[in-house]
Amino acid sequence: MAASSSGFTAHLDFKLSRFSISPFHAYSHGLDSRRKKRRVRLLLDGNGVRVSRINCCCSDSVVRRASGSGNSVEKPEEKRSHRSRFQAIPALPFPSHQSRFGSKQEKFYPRCTPRNTGPQSRDTPPKRDTGIANEKDMGINLLKENVSETGTNEDGSTWFRESGEDLGENGYRCRWTKMGGRSHDDSTQWEETWWEKSDWTGYKELGVEKSGRNAEGDSWWETWQEMLHQDEWSNLARIERSAQKQAKSGTENAGWYEKWWEKYDAKGWTEKGANKYGRLNEQSWWEKWGEHYDGRGSVTKWTDKWAETELGTKWGDKWEEKFFAGIGSRHGETWHVSPSGGRWSRTWGEEHFGNGKVHKYGKSTTSESWDIVVDEETYYEAEPHYGWADVVGDSSQLLSIEPREMPPGVYPNLDFGSSPPPPVDDLPDSPLPPSH
Repeated sequence: MAASSSGFTAHLDFKLSRFSISPFHAYSHGLDSRRKKRRVRLLLDGNGVRVSRINCCCSDSVVRRASGSGNSVEKPEEKRSHRSRFQAIPALPFPSHQSRFGSKQEKFYPRCTPRNTGPQSRDTPPKRDTGIANEKDMGINLLKENVSETGTNEDGSTWFRESGEDLGENGYRCRWTKMGGRSHDDSTQWEETWWEKSDWTGYKELGVEKSGRNAEGDSWWETWQEMLHQDEWSNLARIERSAQKQAKSGTENAGWYEKWWEKYDAKGWTEKGANKYGRLNEQSWWEKWGEHYDGRGSVTKWTDKWAETELGTKWGDKWEEKFFAGIGSRHGETWHVSPSGGRWSRTWGEEHFGNGKVHKYGKSTTSESWDIVVDEETYYEAEPHYGWADVVGDSSQLLSIEPREMPPGVYPNLDFGSSPPPPVDDLPDSPLPPSH
């Protein structure tokens, strides 16, 4: 960080509105800055290390640089994710971060930052229900040389920046840059890591990991990944994107976690989904959803969301639909459990025959029931609103990654292994594990 420590004090607004506990009573579905003069003085510190002191109109930062190749940094595991069409559970608000200091950018960005000073903090808490960002919004800008440098700003806050390159078998290369900073009293801090990976099989990957903590004790963590590879089962080019986001309050028992994934191949096969969890003191809620398009007209969509309180009240809603060539079905359930164990539910279903006729049926635990055939047009989305052509157009930085030059007579190892990929709904260990 190149400015004051106030840039650390992003605040997580965990003051959430309360919500009433009631069952769902109807089923639903659907789907120049001006250039500043500066003076540079080369000094020797007490240990004989050369120090650059850069004076500017708004900053005086001592920078220490050390040459070297840079060491490996721990990279996050490869995850997969996506963006949602569905909303979180109604009447369960969990608002996104809003800065305590409003929109004043100077709290995060100094008005004047001299060259060759430390990195500016670009890290702020992630926002809920924003899906997976495009690569242009992530601002990945890897350094072209290996560096390892640290510095102290005039306000006592410190920063560091490192970059390097890791090499491995089969042409593997990972270029990375890591940066971060903390306030003089260590009450606030942030870190951000960027990387790009490639090998001789054609695999390419971009990634970002961010984390931070403010003076109030609020903490957050976020990862983003985008990768290109050849699918081991279909031999088709595939692009996958994922994001994980997490925030925890430092003043109360509140927090949230989200995992999003998207997968696309060159023939139109598409998969999207998300797992979400939130907590506010005695109240917790969850949501899972998924979409699958086979590229030949078949589509499956589903969602499942539920909530509970420490007093024992629980409620939820879920549905699923499957369609192909105008024929398909939808079915779902809305339910509620009282602290005493009493249960209410309503189930419903639809059968679409493709001829303008729809069979609708359902029942509830309060003696409701219906079973009718109506004249009704069938509507569903047979293709994703964002598909292969869209993701290719938004992945120019990923596609432009240059792999290591392959020596003559060397060929890539294309052994994909004998085991299928792990299930996409396997969640990583998280400080906020669902208890449902």
